[in-house]
Amino acid sequence: MEIALIALLTIVAAFVGTLTGFGSSTIMLPVIVIFFPLPQALLFVGIIHWFNDIWKIILFKKAVNWKIILGFGIPGIIASYLGASIVLTAPEAILSRILGVFLISYVVFLALKPAFKLAQNLSTAVSGGVLSGFFAGVFGIGGAIRGAFLSAFDLPKTTYIFTSGAIALIIDTTRITTYISSGTTFPRQLLLALLFSIPISLVGAGLAKRTVGKIPQEKFRLVISIFLFLIGIKLLVFS
Repeated sequence: MEIALIALLTIVAAFVGTLTGFGSSTIMLPVIVIFFPLPQALLFVGIIHWFNDIWKIILFKKAVNWKIILGFGIPGIIASYLGASIVLTAPEAILSRILGVFLISYVVFLALKPAFKLAQNLSTAVSGGVLSGFFAGVFGIGGAIRGAFLSAFDLPKTTYIFTSGAIALIIDTTRITTYISSGTTFPRQLLLALLFSIPISLVGAGLAKRTVGKIPQEKFRLVISIFLFLIGIKLLVFS
């Protein structure tokens, strides 16, 4: 894959991932894995996603909800480590389809009951952290689940994005460390692409910050639901 194509994919993924709050890996991984082995693709996209987490925290740093961040993050560390440890033996296609069914079902339920909102309690946060951490570790896409749980909290837009980035940073640090410790390395081509993609991801995140302010609060949850539904279809049909 040409470095220019990876760079273009990075800026699009960073934009969409920041805007929706569920991460750039959801868009990047399905493409990168076509050209490189799964462990290399997971590590590459994981590092890009880690920097995108940093950009979210910096750009939306005034909106903090520590209760949700810690509730998601601590169990997410354990679940992410377990998921990353079994990535080479887990039935990835089956897990992807399970995730797709979950997301589609969630969005349909939300459409039928638009006033539904999860309580902002510890059990909800822990459940979201475990599920998103595990799926992030196994095949790099945990942000969609995290987005489903966080959107149900109906947080303000900036709080939603900052919280999603902070939780993802905790989980991504764990899984990236696990991938590297297992011996996963990059070929030279992918390493060069990584060096170009990291600063480009900041551009995508910055564009998302300018866009998110133009979306009315009452429409923001709908935007997230649409993205979650499309990801669910992709995972269910094309995994």
